[in-house]
Amino acid sequence: MSSEAPLAKKARTEKVIGTHNGTFHCDEALAVFLLRHTATYRDSEVKRSRDPAVLDTCDIVVDVGAVYDESKQRFDHHQRGFNEVFGWGFSTKLSSAGLVYKHFGKEIISNQTQLPLDHASVEILWLKLYKELIVKSIDANDNGISQYDTDLKPRYRVRTDLSSRVAALNPPWNKSLDSQGMDAQFEKASSLTGSEFVGRLDYYANAWLPARDLLVAGIKSSKEKVDPTGKIILLESFLPWKEHLFDLESENVSSESPAATYIIYPDETGGNWRLQAVPVSPESFESRKALPEKWRGLRDEVLSETSGIPGGIFVHASGFIGGNKTKDGALQMAKDALEM
Repeated sequence: MSSEAPLAKKARTEKVIGTHNGTFHCDEALAVFLLRHTATYRDSEVKRSRDPAVLDTCDIVVDVGAVYDESKQRFDHHQRGFNEVFGWGFSTKLSSAGLVYKHFGKEIISNQTQLPLDHASVEILWLKLYKELIVKSIDANDNGISQYDTDLKPRYRVRTDLSSRVAALNPPWNKSLDSQGMDAQFEKASSLTGSEFVGRLDYYANAWLPARDLLVAGIKSSKEKVDPTGKIILLESFLPWKEHLFDLESENVSSESPAATYIIYPDETGGNWRLQAVPVSPESFESRKALPEKWRGLRDEVLSETSGIPGGIFVHASGFIGGNKTKDGALQMAKDALEM
């Protein structure tokens, strides 16, 4: 027998994420993807088991174990008495995806966008992604919360949502897979949810958020150069403004003046200019102040003669939008409409 002292057990340096085995769902698939995009759990191994002894060897456990305790890195939502919500006005009970996103989401967004963690845009994106991706299609779905009252019979069903696509990666009832096969399918599911998350984040960070910034700048510039009351907003380029305008108004960003009434922007293709009446709500067809009734349905020279403004192109029959050949013409139409 050797007289040498036994080698000390090598310390484990890789982190391990634990979740349950068997049939997998969208929430833990996304939770694992999100954790693998944090500094602490980047590219971690996953152990799928319901055995407490196995889970106790993991550094973090999601969607199993009947414990929610951030200090212990345990993030389950199935236990009796669990009623955790995201906050910020969201009241849907969280799934494991929502729990992980609530605690790690800002870090993940900061990492993906290369913005400082305390940058204002990180929080804006954090809330937007929760609203549009997790609360609607994952947290609510996993907790059995219907989108609408169930006494109504749906006219059709959608089976291509994210949760359904993840569910379809499980084997059918009459086909069995061993644990390795199930783990491989789970990895596909996690990648699928991750590609959806990253794609949404890319859009919101690089298209949606810049539009918001341009609208904020347009509101400020318009008050200084166009209309100090803030009722007319001039945008020098086309952008999706409607959702952002209502968000900004609800945040009191433009609380110093009355609600915006008309938005003016260049036509995307024709080189002309549009003026659009702001609706009473983002989904409404009713305008805060539609363009004048006597202009509605008129086009070209007839519109110019009736309005007294050269360059008229059209005004929609409902008065929600109109056009002019020049920026100055569109501005004058908006100014005159405010007085009528």
